[in-house]
Amino acid sequence: MSTVEVRRRLGIDDQIAERYLRVPFEVPAGAPSVEVLLGYDRTAGVLDLGCEGASGWRGWSGGARDRFVITRDGATPGYLPGELEPGEWHVVLGLHQLPAEGLDVRLEIRTPATGAVEPEVQAAPVPDVPRGSGRDLPAPPGMTWFAGDFHAHTVHSDGSESVSEIAARAVRSGLDFVAVTDHNTTSHHAHLPAAGATHGVTLVPGQEVTTAWGHANAFGDVGWVDFRRPAATWLEQVDARGGVLSINHPVDADCAWLHPVTAPPHAMELWHATWFREPASTFAWAYWRRMPPGVVPIGGSDFHDRGQGHTLGVPTTWVAAPDRSPEAIIDAVRSGRTAISIGAALPGGPVAGPVLLRHEDDLLAFDADGAVLVDLDGRRRRVVGDRVRVPASWGHGTVHLEDAGRRLLALC
Repeated sequence: MSTVEVRRRLGIDDQIAERYLRVPFEVPAGAPSVEVLLGYDRTAGVLDLGCEGASGWRGWSGGARDRFVITRDGATPGYLPGELEPGEWHVVLGLHQLPAEGLDVRLEIRTPATGAVEPEVQAAPVPDVPRGSGRDLPAPPGMTWFAGDFHAHTVHSDGSESVSEIAARAVRSGLDFVAVTDHNTTSHHAHLPAAGATHGVTLVPGQEVTTAWGHANAFGDVGWVDFRRPAATWLEQVDARGGVLSINHPVDADCAWLHPVTAPPHAMELWHATWFREPASTFAWAYWRRMPPGVVPIGGSDFHDRGQGHTLGVPTTWVAAPDRSPEAIIDAVRSGRTAISIGAALPGGPVAGPVLLRHEDDLLAFDADGAVLVDLDGRRRRVVGDRVRVPASWGHGTVHLEDAGRRLLALC
């Protein structure tokens, strides 16, 4: 057994010089496993943890873990199992938050590992509940409006629930699909098909490309997207491989989108769960007005754990698609067939509450009696009735529904 210990004192100058510090170590030929342990005063700073093998990226757990194991047949959630190619590997430390006086950091690298890989919890299937698709909303010929959530995390990054538990939660929330978007890793992708089949829900592969200058979700089987490269390259990779790239929570606290891009993204997470903190806030609309035509609005709960006070489907994103396969859902977003509603924030989830759709070029408002339609230029119109058709000639751009307190209810 080989044990390597690395001690460093890291400060602001280190962060300025190299945001993602690569600490090298050697993996000998035939090594069955490797284990890395990180130690520092978590009350004084925040470090992210990741690993790059001799042949490519092996995983990321951000600030959620201080240990990982990689073996041929298994790995700590967030990391990719498989043969350990011999050569120079790197522990990657994200220098997220460092105190002015510096931070003492200790790394211990063991080959082979002495600890075990943590098993993932397998949730029991829950009795099926009504899904959003059962609402039978008017859709283009051959299509159905499916209800989902485009932003969720598991134990493969900083979430508290396994892939199986997230699938069960999606069913309880009445969703037809959920995109699993763990930070800077694709280790969860291999678990999605089986968990989705067990629980009867579609799990869309995603990755939240996470940096200090903003986050983006890459949807689809597009490979791992390197968060250390310029954001313009993320869009090029995702577009070339038939996926969708969405800017996440573009105006959220210290996670706002600051990256320069040379081309617009496919989509933007216009309605993020943080909008529920200030339901009458207009900051997201200000950002949205500066998006070029063709950027598609989607929504996401950004669910991590039940301590957040909300569940999946807050808000709910609707997509019109011929089926609920991941490919069909992603194609619906690329084609602009989306709408967003308050969803599971109201009793009954996506099978109840106001919904606003475009159908045959007109606007259709469902279960929104007494609400007010508002267009992007501020024009307003009262909704009278539970099923109201408004001619396409009314309103400019993205239109939304709000209640008397100006709380956002739905948009399309």
